[in-house]
Amino acid sequence: MKKLINDPRRVVREMLEGLVALCPDQALLAEADVVVRAARAAPEARPVAVLSGGGAGHEPAHAGYVGAGLLDAAVAGDVFTSPSTGWALAAIRAVAGPAGALLVVKNYTGDRLNFGLAAELARAEGIPAEIVVVADDVALRDTVPPERRRGIAGTVLVHKIAGAAAARGLKLEEVAAQARAASAALGSMGVALGACTVPAAGRPGFALEEDAVELGLGIHGEQGVSREALQPADALVETLLGRILADLGTEPGARVVLLVNGLGGTPPMELAIVARAALAGLRARGLVVERAWCGNYLTAIEMPGCSLSVMRVDDARLALLDAPAAAPAWTGDGRVAPPNILPAPPAAPAEPAPEPGPLAPAIGAALLRVAAALEAAEPELTALDSAAGDGDLGISMARSAAALRALPEGAHANPAEMLAEAGQALRRAIAGSSGPFYAVALLRAARALEGQASPDAAAWAGAFRAAADAIGALGGARAGDRTMLAGLLPAPEAFEQSAGQGLGPAWGAALAAAEAGLRATQEMTPRLGRASYLGARALGTPDAGAAAVLVWMRALAR
Repeated sequence: MKKLINDPRRVVREMLEGLVALCPDQALLAEADVVVRAARAAPEARPVAVLSGGGAGHEPAHAGYVGAGLLDAAVAGDVFTSPSTGWALAAIRAVAGPAGALLVVKNYTGDRLNFGLAAELARAEGIPAEIVVVADDVALRDTVPPERRRGIAGTVLVHKIAGAAAARGLKLEEVAAQARAASAALGSMGVALGACTVPAAGRPGFALEEDAVELGLGIHGEQGVSREALQPADALVETLLGRILADLGTEPGARVVLLVNGLGGTPPMELAIVARAALAGLRARGLVVERAWCGNYLTAIEMPGCSLSVMRVDDARLALLDAPAAAPAWTGDGRVAPPNILPAPPAAPAEPAPEPGPLAPAIGAALLRVAAALEAAEPELTALDSAAGDGDLGISMARSAAALRALPEGAHANPAEMLAEAGQALRRAIAGSSGPFYAVALLRAARALEGQASPDAAAWAGAFRAAADAIGALGGARAGDRTMLAGLLPAPEAFEQSAGQGLGPAWGAALAAAEAGLRATQEMTPRLGRASYLGARALGTPDAGAAAVLVWMRALAR
């Protein structure tokens, strides 16, 4: 287990101390793991207090929702363990006045027992208390009765509605009614791509094959209702949405809100892809998506995966969701818009394609060989680049291959035309550093061959030299640096020296020089690029950029 913790037994307390230290509007009770609003009115002037909580490990829930318009207090138990009755009661005493307290509880036995007993003890002390149990997990639809379903991420939306209702000054029974109605209009379901590790356990909660997912899981690191084959994000989203909407019984024209929730180990990139698919899926069914939120709202430590929550809304419920709120984890108003994709500016009028020259067939065949070689080399180049870079070279070269295949036939007319068209295509197709490097090299080589329908070996050598020099000038690399130029710089020199032997032998000499340059990179300490951050740790692995040079050079030698 690798975690940034001190003592597994102190994880929750130290976490809460850190959270409160970062939020001046919150305070932590001295004798209980309870976070409360720091600024509170006198008890007799307080509106209904809204409280929630549960086991830790769901951050930013629950402490992240303590703030104006949301929760007045959050009670934290040990990781994935219900907090004690005593701590729940301490929270009620700390924040409730004569208007009473509403406890929003997720439908787990320990939470219901401890919060339920705390509410009963509070009533015995003269504090009115109500409980709303959230059971939004539709994955259990065919397994248990509705009242026994788990409470998962949709609970956050119930927090918001209850907090807004209380802030309006509604009575306890009215706040509870709003929260119960919201819970009844809510459905959620999740998918996990792997397990999480509870600090006290020290190992993942379960093992999952690389090509499998857990479908319909809770929020305590447990396995799902079923283990299914890994599918693209769109297909998984369609499965989740289908089950949620079938349970809610939504009809076209219904108004809904969406919560895309990360389980702790899913990057924003993937959550945005999920949100894109979920919004499209809801709209394709004729539903009106009034609001949508995307991010980590209620997690399972570092579990990779996500959940979707859909809630039916009307004007009144939407107004509660839109009501002002200020808490660390509440991230905005959730307003959405239809896809806003602007058309590309019109291209300049195309010039007439030049007449094909004598090398046109050979040029076309060479481009196809290079494209095929780059596609085949994608895994190897990705692995090399991952060892000392960011791992994107393989996919960049695959995109280069697609761009070369898509060149118009006019690009095969003569060498200069081919090089210029290829340079422009790679400029558009590849991001990162490879795109500019290859584009400038090809454009410079094209200028060197202008007007030559059938260049001889010396002319090709000069163009090759111009291309390599252009890359060095643009990127600042030089001989002896661990870059793509380690293979490119020796090759034109060998080509020039052997040009008198003819094009074939000269290219063979250039290829041998490039191969020697690639081998030499294994002993070079990188000075430029991301590999330079590794220093001596990059030794022993050949440079990925220089390896890519060998791929297309070998393809041209066939």
